Parts: sequence; structure tokens; C-alpha cells
Amino acid sequence: MLFAGKNRGYGTGELNMSKDILEKGAIVQRDKETYAIAPHIAGGIIDPAGLRRIADVAEKYNAKVLKITSAQRIAIVGIDPKDIDDAWKDLGMKPGAAIGLCVRSVKICPGTTFCKRGQQDSVGVGLKLDELYHGMPLPWKFKIGVSGCANSCAEPAVKDIGLIGMSKGWRLLVGGSSGVKPRLGVMLAENLSDEEVFSLIDKIINYYKDHAKKQRLGEFIEEIGFEKFKHEILA
Repeated sequence: MLFAGKNRGYGTGELNMSKDILEKGAIVQRDKETYAIAPHIAGGIIDPAGLRRIADVAEKYNAKVLKITSAQRIAIVGIDPKDIDDAWKDLGMKPGAAIGLCVRSVKICPGTTFCKRGQQDSVGVGLKLDELYHGMPLPWKFKIGVSGCANSCAEPAVKDIGLIGMSKGWRLLVGGSSGVKPRLGVMLAENLSDEEVFSLIDKIINYYKDHAKKQRLGEFIEEIGFEKFKHEILA
């Protein structure tokens, strides 16, 4: 994302101010004058009161539009930089980790909580993973997808870590990504219980954090070899 000062001849002080704004969870927009803020909505699940609060803030600070993002957040687009602090104060919500080298999002489907096709509790597992890892600093951006059945509505095959709920437990995929160089995740293990999922994901994230360079998990796995990675995680 661009800082507000780029391409406008701003001095160091103004550029630092733009970085400070970025660190507040505000992303400069195409007009290079206004910002978007996206409160964290774990798993895309929010109650009516929370929706009203977002709408009220958008109207109060003359936001241009609300955008539902691919990470299951609601971005408030078109905020004046002078209003960013007050907007966050009125929201009373923490920012979503929309940018940066960290766990960006844990995308989840309705699972057995809401969907008749659900095989596993994607909501329960996904929200727990969000609680544990959302925003955690890592060597590169990192995304997790949790789907309660093989329909894979949370796109687990193109996430750094993907879970697919099957009749006998969870299937765990690693190394997926979309973007310029898309790749499909590779199955690391299957028929996992919830507890086994949490244990393995913790091992994966910490191994990646300790050994990878500035690269996505899939690139790291390709570099060291899948069999070595599998041995290190499952040993």
C-alpha cells in the first residue's frame, strides 16, 4: 500500500506522519487524500449492534462507501486523516491486520454452526485460531482458511494453512496462496481432531517463524523440500 506522502513531494516529517497513520490501521486510497479503516471482525461474524456502529461511524465521518472485503471484514472507505483517531474511538473495535508481515486473516465458513453441509466445527476452530494468531508478526504475510466441508467455501487450498472438514476429522493443507504466483496447498495430514489441528498449526507457525526468510510458507516449503518440512512438523 502507498503512504500518503508518496508522489506528492512531501518532506520527511509529513512522510513520517503518513507512516504513523498507516500504523493506526488506516490505508491510503487511490485519491491519496482519504483512508480506509477496517475493524477486525473475527470470521466475519458480527451482531446487529456492531453493524449499526460501523454504519454510524461511516455516516458521521462522511465515508464514501462500505466495502465487504475478501478477509470477511467491512472496510470504511473515504475517511479524512484528521478523523481517523475519533473514528476508531467511536467504533470501539481493534483494527484488522489488513497489511503487514503477519497473520492477516483467518477466513472461516459457517460449518456445523450454521450450514447443513458442515462436517466439522469451522466456526469454533476458526475463531480459536483467530484468537491465537491474528496479527502475529511473521516473516511474510500469512493467511489461514477453515472450511467445514469439502466444498471449501473459505478457500483453504489457496491459504498458507488450510483446513477442510471431512467426516472423520480435519484435512490440513499447507503452502497455498493466490496472487501473482498462485499455488495449491499440499496435504500434510488428515483425520485430525480439533486438538491435533491446534497442535500441528502451532508447530507449523513457529517452525516457519524460526526458519523462513522473507517468503510465503509455500515458497519456504519448496525451498527446503516438502518431505523435510513434513518430517520436522510431524516427527
